[in-house]
Parts: sequence; structure tokens; C-alpha cells
Amino acid sequence: MLEFLTKNATVVLERRYLKKDDKGVPVETPADMFRRVAMAVAAGDRKFGADDAQVAETAADFLELMGNGWFLPNSPTLMNAGRRLGQLSACFVLPVGDSIESIFETLKHTAMIHKSGGGTGFSFSRIRPENDRVLSTAGIASGPISFMQVYDTATETVKQGGTRRGANMGILRVDHPDIRKFITCKDDLSILNNFNISVGITSGFMEALAKGESFPLVNPRTGEVVDSVSARALFDRLAHSAWKTGEPGVVFLDRMNAANPTPALGEIEATNPCGEQPLLPYESCTLGSINLSAMLDGGKPDWERLSRAARLAVRFLDNVIEINRYPLPEIEEMTKRTRKIGLGVMGYADMLIGMGLPYDSEQAVEFAGEMMAGIHREAREASQALAKERGNFPAYPGSVHDTPDTPRMRNATVTTIAPTGTISIIAGVSSGIEPLFAVAYTRHVLDGEKLPEVHPLFERIARQSGFYSEALAERILRKGSVQQIGEVPAEVRRLFRTSHDMDPLWHVRVQAAFQRHTDNAVSKTVNFPREATVQDVEQAFLLAHESGCKGITVYRDSCREKQVLSVGGERQPEERAKIQPRPRPLRTRGMTERMRTGCGTLYVTVNSDEKGVCEVFAQMGKTGGCASSQTEATGRLISLALRSGVRPEAIVKQLVGIRCPSPAWQNSKMVLSCPDAVAQVLARCGETGETRGAPSAGVCPDCGNTLEHAEGCLTCRSCGFSKCG
Repeated sequence: MLEFLTKNATVVLERRYLKKDDKGVPVETPADMFRRVAMAVAAGDRKFGADDAQVAETAADFLELMGNGWFLPNSPTLMNAGRRLGQLSACFVLPVGDSIESIFETLKHTAMIHKSGGGTGFSFSRIRPENDRVLSTAGIASGPISFMQVYDTATETVKQGGTRRGANMGILRVDHPDIRKFITCKDDLSILNNFNISVGITSGFMEALAKGESFPLVNPRTGEVVDSVSARALFDRLAHSAWKTGEPGVVFLDRMNAANPTPALGEIEATNPCGEQPLLPYESCTLGSINLSAMLDGGKPDWERLSRAARLAVRFLDNVIEINRYPLPEIEEMTKRTRKIGLGVMGYADMLIGMGLPYDSEQAVEFAGEMMAGIHREAREASQALAKERGNFPAYPGSVHDTPDTPRMRNATVTTIAPTGTISIIAGVSSGIEPLFAVAYTRHVLDGEKLPEVHPLFERIARQSGFYSEALAERILRKGSVQQIGEVPAEVRRLFRTSHDMDPLWHVRVQAAFQRHTDNAVSKTVNFPREATVQDVEQAFLLAHESGCKGITVYRDSCREKQVLSVGGERQPEERAKIQPRPRPLRTRGMTERMRTGCGTLYVTVNSDEKGVCEVFAQMGKTGGCASSQTEATGRLISLALRSGVRPEAIVKQLVGIRCPSPAWQNSKMVLSCPDAVAQVLARCGETGETRGAPSAGVCPDCGNTLEHAEGCLTCRSCGFSKCG
């Protein structure tokens, strides 16, 4: 039991999950935590007539499920089951009406949910557009985005006192008159930092886009068409903003409603903060994930173990609905009417590595569909068995033509691919269905020490094959990938392709394969390289729609490089003026390249440390005078910029192409000047990967490690921080 827990997982549990005394010292062990959760959730059986012995048996099953690392529930359940707070749901959807009363009543409910550790999703599509009439006061409406900013400020205030940050999803229909402003509202990275935003795309819009037609914009207050816009122009704007900042995402509203199991209760307008759980107003999520990495036996799927894990997990999640202490009575009522649960997975990339299947391969996509179909089948059968034992969910859409053999369901939905950012760290596996983000990380430990951490499966294969070394680990850490490391065998490189080593469309294909066998939706990020184009993003959006996805989130590497991530928001101008370069490291590694210039032979040295390129020296052979002093000055200023956090690519862009009166040729390529020569060398260092580590979505505000943009959220693999709560 608990053999899967790594040292880092234990640190994360102690920091964020275990019960603590008044001084913040943990008063339970990880084993105590799992026992607490198992006993609390098993107690749900009592509501259906179970005695003490039966409850104890269920608790033992649940402890086996979690203690072996086969399954983990969402974070609030691990944190709060069996404790005073008792709020076990991760996320909620609340209605937002077109009145001040409705808007601020929902804001009050949002604060209560965030206080309890949950996240919230909203559709702002019912709010009248900016500059529309307000009949009661003869005034002018401020529009949905202004109220989103109010919600954002409230979230920022509430989260200061909590251990789990509140997060929001804001959705606006594509036919809302303010949609153009909404699409670009997060181009300003200083606002709405507590919101993910998505555009609610309709089938009508996609038809207009395909035909090259205009698309009507409708005032939600009157139902009247008030404007029209080129569908192509709006789609281009959407793709450009997503390319620029990673937002908005897209949700396909009509597709979500086609799969709505209880249409009589209302239309689905919104999702939870990461987009994987479409919910009706006042519904909540009850989520958990199977660890696929633990479902292997000798490199092959153990279908019997997977079946047992899925069936036990469904019973676990149904019990959570019973014992949960909901933050609002409306939420308890609605959640128990539909009893939606979302069983998902994590460790998919690790499972593929264990099977010897590359993530970006036809075999892996086919296997994803086959495996998820099996999980979905087992989950449905488990829910049907519970329905016979406990009854259907109350809003079950039964028919007078039903017979005793008609399948019943305890839960309106049973499967969801949810983010597993922190629980996958606890399980020690890859996040959700994402590919590996990097083959090696820098782990920040006590006293500022930094340790390289290589993916355990890579290290095991490398040691077994005899090519592992500490020097290799450091090279992987600097590159963030093994694709350009010659001593790594080709078949191993193929198996350990990271999210940025593959064509982004493979991300979409994998998402679609899982979506075909998932009741709710799939939380996933389609990662793009820095050099991707707006057209690449458009292609991903179109493929997601064509292949049956219910939504899509994209993130282009470093598209938010100017943003400073911190709990308090972005640094102010006066703080940016005080940036100081980090000290020169005691030891560096690098290379020197001889360049022929019109001024003479130039020797350019580029050095790196564990953070990447940190200095450049440029020296003119035996020549003195102005040329020599100017090249030395160029090198010093470049070094200063590098150690102040400026990316090498940005420096190259400024220097490349500068001309002097005497250009030269080297290796069939023109060298226009000494600065141009330095830029060429610096660019080549980047091409070999020596200066570029793993792609980064920013710096963790808690521990300073690299953040990943995966599963529609920002997550730190080092300490468990998640921007989505």
C-alpha cells in the first residue's frame, strides 16, 4: 500500500492535503488521509441500509482502490472528506440573469463556493449588450464584460484567505452583440486573471463559416437581430487571440446539448472552469480518475484490474454525492436530481510508454478509443447496477413504454476526462491524457537547492540500455527534449516525444478519440510551438469540430512571456524598472564559433548554465580599435539582457540583418556585420537545443518552478500549484 508515493508526492500532500494543527504542522500521514477518505465515503452506504460490517467492507475496497494508486478522487474530496468542511465538489455552474439582482445574487453564491474551495462556471450570454437601454433607469447598459470584471475582483478578494484558489469560466455565445470585444478582452494580460474564457460556438455559426456568409448578432434582451458580422472575420479574430494569449477557448454548445441527458431540466449554457464538465445551473461536479499507468501487467493492459477499478470508482463517486456538504441548498437539490459523476483517467502517456506505443501514432489513437470505450462500458454497467440497488436518478427521463428490462441509470452521466494536475503528481504519473510535457524537470527543494529530475520510465530504460549518465540528464534538462540527443537511441526518442515534439493535430486526434466514449467532455490543451501561425490554430479549431470534440483549448509556447505570474497579478511599471540581472554563475558550459566578418575574424562564445544561455563574448582576433571595443560592448549588453530574463530569440531578432559597409561570406552564407555574426551564432545555439529548456507557461508563484499549460490550466509539477484551483 502507498508504494506509489514519491518523495515529491509526499511533500505535496503535506503542504496541501493533510490535516494540520493550529501551527500548520500535519497531524496525519498520507496513510491516515486515505483511510479517512475511504471511511467517510463508505459511510454513504448507510443511507441505503448498510450495517457497520458492510460499511467496513466498502471502506476496505475504497482503501484498496486509492492505496494501490489505482484511482484518486478530485482534490476537494481528498482534502475534506471526513473533516468539518465536508465540501467535496471541485466545480459548479451558476446562472447569470439580465438584472442587477440576478447578477449580484450569483456573485454572492460565487463567493460562498470559492470560500469552500470550489470553482465556478458561468454563461454571461443573457446579459444585454454594452450601450443597450436600461428601461428602469433610462440609462445605458455596461455589458457582460464589465460584470465579469466585478466577478474577477471578488474572486481575487476571496482567494486571499483560502488554501485552494477559486477559478472561473466565462462563456459568451458567438451570436452575442459584444462577442468581438469578448474575444479580445484577455489580450490585456492584466485583467480577468481569475477567469478562463471560451466562446460558445453554435452549429449556425459553423455553417455560415463554411459557406463564407455573414452571421447575425442577437440582443438577448429582445431576441432581435441588431447586427451581422462576417463569420470568417470573427473566426479569424478568435483564432488570432487564441494564438496570441491562449484564450479564448471554444465550446461547441449545440454538440453539448445534443448529449444533454436531461433536456427537460434546461439547456446547457456553461461548463466548469476547465471546460470538461457541461452543467446545468446549480449542478456540481463529482469527479475522479483512474491511474492508467497502474493498469499494466507485463507491458499489456490488465483489463480485469481496470474493470474492478472502474466499477469501484463509480460506487465511490455516487457515495460522494450522498455525503457531500453542499455550499447552497439549490446546488444540493439540483446535483441530487441528476447525480452526474465523471470518471476519468490519468497517466495515459505513461501507459503508452509502458506498452511501447508512441503517443503520436495511429496505434495509440486506436488504443485510446478502445480503452475509453471499455471504461465507459464498465462505468455504465456499474451505474445500472446501483440503480437496481438504490434507484434511478430522480430526473431520469423514463417512458411509459419502459419494461422491467429497460436499462436504468443511477447517474445521468458517468464519464469525464478532467484535469488531474495535482492528483497526478500524488500518483506520480503524467497528467490526464496529455503527452509528456518534458523528459526532465528542475525540482526546487529546501534552501534554494535545485535538483534535476528525469522521468522515471526514461531513466529506467536508459539504465537498462546502458546509456544513462548524469551528464545526459543535465543535457536533457537544458533541452527539455531528447529528440536532438544523438546518444539516445532512435526508438527511445520516438517513445519519449513531448507535447512540443509532435504535430499539434495529434493532440486533437487523441482528444477526439477519448471524446467519442465520454459522456461529458475532455479537458486537454493543444500545445503549439512558438513559431506556429494563426492558420495553425484555425486548423486545430476546425479539426476539433469535424472530429466530434465538445470544445478545444490551445496554447502557443511563450505566448504570454511578458506576463509575470504572481498571486497579486502583474508587476507594476515601477517594479519592472527595478529588474536586476541574476549574478553570473560560478560555472558555465558553452561553445566558441569562428566567424568571418568584413572587419576581420570574430570569435563568438555562447555560454549556458542550468537556466539556459547566460552570456555571450565576442572578440576580434588580433584586431584592436573601435571594432574590438564595440564587439566587446555588444557581448556585455547581450549578457546583461540574458541574465535579466530576455529570451535569446528576442536578442537575435534585434541584431540579425544589421549591415556594415564590408559584408563577408562564410559557408555560402553572407555575414552582414559583427552584430549579425553574433546573432547567427546565438540563433544556431537555439537550433541545437543547447539554450532552450522545456517550454514554459510562466513561473510558479509558490515555488518558482516552471508552469505547464496542460488540461486547460496552468499547473506546477513541482509543488502542485494550480491556477484552476
